[in-house]
Amino acid sequence: MPAGEPAGAGTRGSTAAQPDAELLDSDLIGRPKQPRNPISRTRIEVVASRSVAGVGVVFALQAMPIMLAQAPVRMPVMGLLTPLLLGLSLAAVVVAAVTKVGVRAAAGTVAMFYLAALLAWPLLMRDPAAVLDGKPWLWYMCTIATACAALAFPVLWAVIYTVVVPIVYGVVRSMPSGGDADFLLSSLDAVYAIILGQVILIIIFMLRQTALAVDNAQTNALHQYGNAVRQHATEVERVQVDSIVHDSVLATFLAAAAASSPKAAELASGMAADALTRLNDAAIVPAGDDSMVPFSELSAQIRAAADRLPVPFDVVGCEIDGLRLPAHASEAILAASVQAMVNSAQHAGTPSFEPDRTLTMNGNAQGGCTITIADTGVGFDPDLVPAERLGLRISIQDRVASAGGSVRVCAAVGRGTTITLEWPPAEDGRPE
Repeated sequence: MPAGEPAGAGTRGSTAAQPDAELLDSDLIGRPKQPRNPISRTRIEVVASRSVAGVGVVFALQAMPIMLAQAPVRMPVMGLLTPLLLGLSLAAVVVAAVTKVGVRAAAGTVAMFYLAALLAWPLLMRDPAAVLDGKPWLWYMCTIATACAALAFPVLWAVIYTVVVPIVYGVVRSMPSGGDADFLLSSLDAVYAIILGQVILIIIFMLRQTALAVDNAQTNALHQYGNAVRQHATEVERVQVDSIVHDSVLATFLAAAAASSPKAAELASGMAADALTRLNDAAIVPAGDDSMVPFSELSAQIRAAADRLPVPFDVVGCEIDGLRLPAHASEAILAASVQAMVNSAQHAGTPSFEPDRTLTMNGNAQGGCTITIADTGVGFDPDLVPAERLGLRISIQDRVASAGGSVRVCAAVGRGTTITLEWPPAEDGRPE
């Protein structure tokens, strides 16, 4: 039973990869999902906003006793309105950070209220000439204001804010209403606030840029992967068509061309009917079908294919309750079985000798199935099959292997041929 006809290239793996390829393609194209990144721009924004909100609450609680102590030396409106507005805006930042809505607007409000409070501080004191005891309570909110500016504003405006606001505070600090600090002390406070604000801004900026780069890289990778999956699906479909052309159409043409007897003509006619059936099935069944096929349905299809051949096969089979095969494995086993029977019909006999042929279908120890096509014909030496004769290797062995099965070929010149298809393969089984 040698490989009788040349094969179309590209049959390897024609069916096994189809379900996975189609599933991946449908996941990427049909149901796009947001990538679940370990680090992304969105997550960085959430972490940064919640960190600023949490630290802001801590600093506000720290400033509250000092604010209550300094309130009597200021006008009543200043003692109540400024902390009230800052407190409400900071509460808005906390709510926005938790709900992930309006974070930039709330943070920007804190930054602007704080700047307004600094500018109004000397003007709303009860006695502008009175020296404040200690630092203004607004000092404890300066870091939070600059952090909110880093969250809310574009980089350039955030840089300007983190420089201007500490300088304004340094000016206020040198006034009597700010504690009448000397130039060196007020300058040190301003420089300290500038450095701390710039560090916070740099950290937030770098995290944002890193997360954006990761998101862009992942988006590009997913885009390229999606293109690769689509190209693979196209290639799988092309390979399937090549397989049908080789196994059915081309083999039918060759058999018809070589038909020099009524039996050969009948064989060609049966092969033509099978080719039309396979072409029709390929047009109807989706390429990525990953459903399960009962073994009884597969065995019935193999029996029907054997009945269409002009040579008789003694069919021995048993029902295997509950056994179901993946659609791609069932298709591969069916196509390989038909090819093996066609090879036997074409090559096992001679004009003066017609061998016995058997088709056996049963279960195996691995919980799968075993299909055996055997004849007592002229046989062949597998080692002497020319490399260009691809029918046995591509259409039978590689086809079944690509579906997760194995093929054993036992043949010798003058001693017949036995081809055994197993799915799944035995642990120690090796295709010959």
